[in-house]
Amino acid sequence: MGGRYLVERLLGVGGMGAVYRARDLLREQFGDPEPYIALKTLSDDFAEYPDAHALLYTEFALTARLSHRHVVRLYGFDVDADSQRAFITLELLKGPTLDQLLSERPDGLAWGELCEIAVPLIEALAYSHSRGVIHGDLKPSNVILAEDGLRLFDYGLGQPLEGVMKNLPRLSRNRFKAWTTRYAAPELLDGAEPSKASDVYALGCLLYEMASGRHPFRRLSAKQARAMALDKELRRPPNLAYGWPTLRAALAFDANKRTARLTQLRDIFRRPAPSRLQRWFGRAHG
Repeated sequence: MGGRYLVERLLGVGGMGAVYRARDLLREQFGDPEPYIALKTLSDDFAEYPDAHALLYTEFALTARLSHRHVVRLYGFDVDADSQRAFITLELLKGPTLDQLLSERPDGLAWGELCEIAVPLIEALAYSHSRGVIHGDLKPSNVILAEDGLRLFDYGLGQPLEGVMKNLPRLSRNRFKAWTTRYAAPELLDGAEPSKASDVYALGCLLYEMASGRHPFRRLSAKQARAMALDKELRRPPNLAYGWPTLRAALAFDANKRTARLTQLRDIFRRPAPSRLQRWFGRAHG
């Protein structure tokens, strides 16, 4: 690709793109002992959309705006001359994704492990928002537990906040129908643009799932769960003796009632592990 990157193998496929392990031949030529990178390009079907390359560039521009130890680091954007296929180069990360870990923890994560993941994840999202970037597709498979720390990645459905990066094309993600419905806020499924509030809803789903081992709404979409009034049946995860009202607010179907702030959610998981008495009190009164 681009006369420089030798694709070696497929790492993963998402709704719009595919990520490959590749060698940077220029770095290799100059003796770099670790010339390996990740290379993301559009899937064959998705590349047929007229403005798909502009969408991929928007992902690059949004993520390149971010410089945080828990957000994936991008290197560049290019278009291969022979195939006319746009691609992004980024750091190659080694480690399981959060969905892989959750599949091994059917009862949820222990408090210490939960906090080690929740705090950097919330910090990465809060930093993105502070830089005017909405992630747009927060879900377990977009969180990787790398050897040197957690990374949030795949801003392919993201948006800049109003007034940020004004010259970027304002593309409607809805017509691509790439949302992962069980983590998408109800307003997204109703046609609204991604927002801080929709990111908070998805984050709430992840935190609940990590704490309990279960999706808060039986892995149904928010629209299905809202129609069945499943929010009325929502129960506090056993290890959340504190902070349940805040997490509950993050999961509100009505965006106007989704009042939980990221700083409040972060502070829940900065607490020490609850004592046996605190856990008993939480069960008795939660």
